[in-house]
Amino acid sequence: MQRWLIAAAVTCVAATGCSNADREATTSTRRPQQAGQGTNPLTTAGHLAGVEVAGLSGDQRAMQAHINAMHKNLMRDMHLADASRRIDPEAARAAVRPLQGVQSAVWIDNANLLVLVGGGQYRSMATIDNICLALEPLGDTLSVVVNVQDVMATTSEGADTLSRNCQLGAGERAMFQQKRRVDVLDPEVRRVFRAQQSK
Repeated sequence: MQRWLIAAAVTCVAATGCSNADREATTSTRRPQQAGQGTNPLTTAGHLAGVEVAGLSGDQRAMQAHINAMHKNLMRDMHLADASRRIDPEAARAAVRPLQGVQSAVWIDNANLLVLVGGGQYRSMATIDNICLALEPLGDTLSVVVNVQDVMATTSEGADTLSRNCQLGAGERAMFQQKRRVDVLDPEVRRVFRAQQSK
């Protein structure tokens, strides 16, 4: 009975993996990795089944690999960046520089990367996605908040910084990652000032 359950779990996980791969293949643009999406019960069941099978066969490496994968999934769910996969600042700057529209890139602190772009069309979430994709081979992008500023802006709104953690939604930060104000003028102050002017 126990082996039947293991076989069923492995089959189910394999089928889910294939359907996910098919779905991703139909998507035309690749998206950055995303954290905090919730642990997939089928993936967890697959790892548990893998631990069981590896234990029965005495394969300690396979057991450890499945346990490590479950641990990694849990950490991503908690929005906790992998400290062992920190992104090298200079390698990150070199990876970002060739991207279309990028003028320069500088680290504000160990989490915030400021990227200056030339033109309002590059001040977008799509640009942040491209930057995050360029950083993915270098380490865990959950530790990086990308801040994009347009150096060609002609209005104060156009000069506002667009910020996002590579793996989270707008306004969200990884665990222990503080929100940093990059703009000199708070957008809320500008809104209040405009409201007073219109009276």
